[in-house]
Amino acid sequence: MFDAEQLPDAGEGQIKPLNDLLQKIAASKGCETKAGPGKSGCGSTGTESTLPPEIWEKVKNHPCYSEQAHHHFARMHVAVAPACNIQCNYCNRKYDCANESRPGVVSERLTPEQAAKKVFAVASTIPQMTVLGIAGPGDPLANPEKTFKTFELVAQTAPDIKLCVSTNGLMLPKLVDRICQYNIDHVTITVNMVDPEVGAKIYPWIFYEHKRYTGVEAARILSENQLRGLEMLTERGILCKINSVMIPGVNDEHLVEVNKAVKARGAFLHNIMPLISAPEHGTVFGMNGQRGPTAQELKALQDACEGDMNMMRHCRQCRADAVGLLGEDRSDEFTTEKVMAMEIDYDLEARKAYQAKVEAERDATQAAKADELAKLAGEKADIAIQIAVATKGNGRVNEHFGHATEFQIYEVSTAGAKFIGHRRVDLYCQGGFGDDDKLETVIRAINDCAAVFVARIGTCPKEGLLKAGIDPVDRFAHEYIEQSALAYFKEYLEKVQSGEIEHVARGDADIRQGAFTAA
Repeated sequence: MFDAEQLPDAGEGQIKPLNDLLQKIAASKGCETKAGPGKSGCGSTGTESTLPPEIWEKVKNHPCYSEQAHHHFARMHVAVAPACNIQCNYCNRKYDCANESRPGVVSERLTPEQAAKKVFAVASTIPQMTVLGIAGPGDPLANPEKTFKTFELVAQTAPDIKLCVSTNGLMLPKLVDRICQYNIDHVTITVNMVDPEVGAKIYPWIFYEHKRYTGVEAARILSENQLRGLEMLTERGILCKINSVMIPGVNDEHLVEVNKAVKARGAFLHNIMPLISAPEHGTVFGMNGQRGPTAQELKALQDACEGDMNMMRHCRQCRADAVGLLGEDRSDEFTTEKVMAMEIDYDLEARKAYQAKVEAERDATQAAKADELAKLAGEKADIAIQIAVATKGNGRVNEHFGHATEFQIYEVSTAGAKFIGHRRVDLYCQGGFGDDDKLETVIRAINDCAAVFVARIGTCPKEGLLKAGIDPVDRFAHEYIEQSALAYFKEYLEKVQSGEIEHVARGDADIRQGAFTAA
């Protein structure tokens, strides 16, 4: 199952807990069809029936670790960690920015005490908020006292909230014990390379043990600490997600090797994200013209890595102060000024009751999907199509086309409906009127989709979509997404088989990550 030689720095006593954890995850029913030696997890598509009970409890209502959960449960980030100990060519931190949506950006920085009160305010207002993450705007472990003090304060009043930290991994080996001390059981590590020669193209410098390192030496130290920290975390049973930024021509092919390395060290989930490289963001890559991947380039790499370890495909590359469901940001409702004026009653039992209702809705969603999938049983076709969906959340088609700022993308085949990503777009409806220029950007973002599901759509955008070969579908308004996608696909197959339509492969599409929120 797992080769201990893949962890040369770990002693015999350390290998057994990690091996036991990997055995539990990879032996679960949902992984049997794909698991190879050392396969570490079922990933974000795992369910209660496919994951060991102790793993399911950790991921079932965590929107980043479970694709199912992200439709129903919310998260929040608090910006208590301003300093960073490495420089990335794709990063430019901004501390007072409300107009951009990408990592490293915040509207205001908080003290641990302010952050804790904000957490209580959000959790009392948004009862489906289940996860607190600290992800910047710098690196949480480069600001350990502020980070751990925040977690300590939150845990005293809100023990039901899951605690997460997202880090570049440079300080991980030195701080794993403190992570365990504060019961932080989800850690995300950004790993963009395991070859220092590749890393030198991504990281100009690191600051480690009171010294600045540059070039290949900097990348070597960073990589060694990332991988050792990952080993130490998984040895202690902490679930680890790996984030990797796909940079065409720099590390895109190399990320297959990264995937193998993190899988071998027990990572639960791998999230390969597209480079955010717009010049207006002010990053090195943005300024020198480094492009990001197209939608199909990203999907091809994710598909290539999924055979070894399942992928997270629902990441929104959130701001460091994001609040709400993935894909929405309610942070404007919870500024420091507003939070400090609030009277907060943290009602744990009311939160549990509300979350039980959310779980019931989620179960209904899965049952509807299973019923529709059963209708496809026996169908034999190699056809797969992609469908874009306008949704506000809760796993339903419930957003007007003109009000959508992103579309969720599903790949549908006889095997089922699979979430494969999302596409941010400019808002089509501007002051009550449609903008034809914005429609063109929407079409480019979902050009690889055969259809777009919406709650409502006007005549003009409908005609524009049809002209582009994309079927605008509003008859599934407010229905479950996956059930609707499977029903549409069954009809699509019947039309292909009868000769009513011809199945043709769609083109590629644009990814607009990190779009300006005011655009």
